[in-house]
Amino acid sequence: MKPFMDEDFLLEGDSAKRLYHDYAKDMPIIDYHCHVSPDEILKDACLDNLGYAWLGGDHYKWRLMRACGVPEEKITGNASWEEKFLAYAACVAKAVGNPLYHWTHLELKRFFGYDGPLNERTAPEVWALGKRVLAQEDMHVRGLILRSKVYAIGTTDDPADSLMSHGALALDKGFSVRVVPSYRPDKAVNIDKPGFAEYLSRLCGGPVSLAELKQALLQALDRFQALGCRASDHGLDTIPYAPCTEGYAETVLQKACKGEAITPLEAEGYKTHLLLFLGEALHERDMVMQLHFGAQRNLNPPMFRALGPDTGFDSIGDTGCAAKLAGLLGALESRGALPRTIVYSLNPVDNAMIDSVIGSFQGGSLSKLQHGSAWWFNDTLHGMREQLTTLASIGLLSGFVGMLTDSRSFLSYTRHEYFRRILCGLIGGWVDRGEVYPDFDLLGKMVQDISFNNAKAYFKL
Repeated sequence: MKPFMDEDFLLEGDSAKRLYHDYAKDMPIIDYHCHVSPDEILKDACLDNLGYAWLGGDHYKWRLMRACGVPEEKITGNASWEEKFLAYAACVAKAVGNPLYHWTHLELKRFFGYDGPLNERTAPEVWALGKRVLAQEDMHVRGLILRSKVYAIGTTDDPADSLMSHGALALDKGFSVRVVPSYRPDKAVNIDKPGFAEYLSRLCGGPVSLAELKQALLQALDRFQALGCRASDHGLDTIPYAPCTEGYAETVLQKACKGEAITPLEAEGYKTHLLLFLGEALHERDMVMQLHFGAQRNLNPPMFRALGPDTGFDSIGDTGCAAKLAGLLGALESRGALPRTIVYSLNPVDNAMIDSVIGSFQGGSLSKLQHGSAWWFNDTLHGMREQLTTLASIGLLSGFVGMLTDSRSFLSYTRHEYFRRILCGLIGGWVDRGEVYPDFDLLGKMVQDISFNNAKAYFKL
């Protein structure tokens, strides 16, 4: 029996161990897509306790706790952080096979030096340890980032955000880590979502023409770029592609501004028009476009009414969008305006489709189009291996920009370690089975590139 999550965790065979320990382990981190708060980085916030650090906004953990029958009061309700933590700890021991089991124990090992299991019995001592360690100044938010060897962070920000914290961080010479905003214009693109007209008031001051909306979006994009922004991010239910004229998009926009109902086809036309416009703008500014799609959101109406979005009631959706993804990318390519683009689907059935579609648009730079890392419901041991294997089979694994946390927690950087162990385990297994020549200079550089160097070059950080 192997020791529990020891230094060779997930590394079967000498080749995997060599690739991880000699090459991947100590590479810095570029967390190019996440949801951590720039305000907390600016203030160097103290996370105070493991309940807040782990459960404040983490819908992954909330879903697990609900599956275990924990009352909502101890998940998103008014129970104390200690009560919430103790409830979560009791769930972890039952979560064998869930990535939260591994992530939780990796975080305890790396940040708190705790090697034992977390369960109902050990929870009180882990709670006390967390309180004691997190109170140390070097374990405040900036200390956690530096301890994790983070080189750069890309947060997720709305075009209407002030970016005041980003501006202050850009001037802060006492913190070496680059913290840049990422441009997330979903509320301007998703015209069929509730609150669209109200959002235009926030962004533009009220109902506007299509030209005025585009101008506001470009002004925001330039403001983002001035603060180091290297990428946009677009959260879409599915990939839209229904080309329409400027006049048609204008008509749909004005209907929405007046609160009139719009049809799915009208919404798709508007979204297509605006995504093509933004794609061109990103290309002109030498920035990356990220496309996240395939989620079904807010499935539980009573809980949505009670808690709002992003609270753990979403799922994988059917996409069936191969032709539309090809159409959107092809339209940008035809305009000479296809930016470097990363494509993520929440549905793993789309893995081979994505790799085959983006392969039709490569050229000009190393893996200009990327199959994004296994995302959300897929950033599991199985999901990561599947994404990596499909990318290697159909595309170019050595050109991959690697892992991201997609997290709201400053303790989540161990997900990069998890990914690197899986990557080295996969490639090392190929070597040990005689499927790959054992050139460790080449393979070692490859895992270092995927761990860090490719993302640094791709995002021009």
